[in-house]
Amino acid sequence: MGTQLICNPEELRELFLFEKLDDEQLAWLCRDGRVENFEPGLVFREGDPATCFYVLMDGEVRLTKMSGGEEIELVRTDHHGSYAGAWTAYMGDKVDQNYTGSFYVTRPSKFFVLDAGTFARMVQTWFPMALHLLEGVFFGNRNANEIIGQRERLVALGSLSAGLTHELNNPAAAAVRATDSLRERVAGMRHKLKMMAHGKFDSKTLEKLVALQEEAAEQVGKAPTLTSLEAADREDEFGDWLESHDIANGWDLAPNFVQAGFDIDWLERIHGTLSGCGQGVFEGAIRWLNYTVETELLMNEIADSTTRISSLVNAAKQYSQMDRAPFQVVDIHELLDSTLVMLGRKIGDEVEVVKEYDHALPPVPCFAAELNQVWTNLIDNAIAAMAGRGTLTVRTYRENGCAAVEIGDTGPGVPDELRHRIFEPFFTTKPVGEGTGLGLDISFRIVVNKHHGDIRVESEPGNTRFIVRLPLESPELAEELQTTSTAS
Repeated sequence: MGTQLICNPEELRELFLFEKLDDEQLAWLCRDGRVENFEPGLVFREGDPATCFYVLMDGEVRLTKMSGGEEIELVRTDHHGSYAGAWTAYMGDKVDQNYTGSFYVTRPSKFFVLDAGTFARMVQTWFPMALHLLEGVFFGNRNANEIIGQRERLVALGSLSAGLTHELNNPAAAAVRATDSLRERVAGMRHKLKMMAHGKFDSKTLEKLVALQEEAAEQVGKAPTLTSLEAADREDEFGDWLESHDIANGWDLAPNFVQAGFDIDWLERIHGTLSGCGQGVFEGAIRWLNYTVETELLMNEIADSTTRISSLVNAAKQYSQMDRAPFQVVDIHELLDSTLVMLGRKIGDEVEVVKEYDHALPPVPCFAAELNQVWTNLIDNAIAAMAGRGTLTVRTYRENGCAAVEIGDTGPGVPDELRHRIFEPFFTTKPVGEGTGLGLDISFRIVVNKHHGDIRVESEPGNTRFIVRLPLESPELAEELQTTSTAS
């Protein structure tokens, strides 16, 4: 127990947890809570009954957790408003009400303290909807670690859902449009075939047309990629040529032939092949071939669209690790690529993505879905730092028995005075409402605590790099893999 002080509502208002509360609520906190000074030392120990909720007002604290018989420091911070303690008290006897970690004061510090029961009443009274939402998340998993992992994956997928929906909608809509157009073209071809069968085309001419049709279909598959200027120039040439040969509305036909990769020499050859069959035959042949080209182009569009949809679905499955074991040995590049695909819309066209992969890197034992959360946080921060314009570099290499993953950006960099705080919970340099300050804290816990790895930042203006190192061999991870394999 520390030394109790007078509680000042205005002082509480300066803490981010309470800044939106009204005067009556702040007065309630001061009446039912207390302000205390603590000397350096232990405040509460992991596993003890959770009796109080602590909010740091001044000083410095460290939070630790036992892992493999060793006390691991999770965070050390002097950030005013940082909190710890009985934060699940509002759930009552539905959950284990013990401290989940140990909490130390490193220098004389001041806290706002609420007894667990008081904190529970506050949450239940002021935030009933939030209480139900939190209970839904909390009880959806078997233990705290699973809750955090699942919730963060869902949060990541939720934040990407709009982009993924947009990415899926574009090729899906294109496929629908192309299918409708293809149906019209096939109907037109049937009608044209009927006219040809009762018209001026003898059997030899029809044989020539079928041969030209096969040639046209094959050519579409080999069509070169043209710039907008090149395509426009060719369309002008085609339009002029067709007009000069009395093809009605030839300008409407020109774009299809250009997109299929044909040139004027091809038109001249067709004209020469059918020159003895009369003008009506040549114009009919051009329109018949135009139907062929259109159907091939539309089928290519449908194939491209459905392939794009399949690729996006596969990337989403890889990202979410759907139907896969939580712990596995994976190619780290597959995880990185799936994350880049999922973030494609957010990355945008003004960010150049540079991949420098060491494909000799062996598979990495890991919790794959949680590492995808790490890549998401780091890439998202990089895009934000560059304000959506610059170069994003994703690099992998081997370093001292570890797989190293480097996410670099060309943003303004992290100032020296903030660099030691960026992994603290709730610390963010983003404007209010745009960042929770949890992304790097979550990434730190996933990399360091769960994978026994390391995450660090090296930064200067125009070159910021977050470097994640993951052990390629680890007794703890090997044991986890063995347990997972046995269970399955």
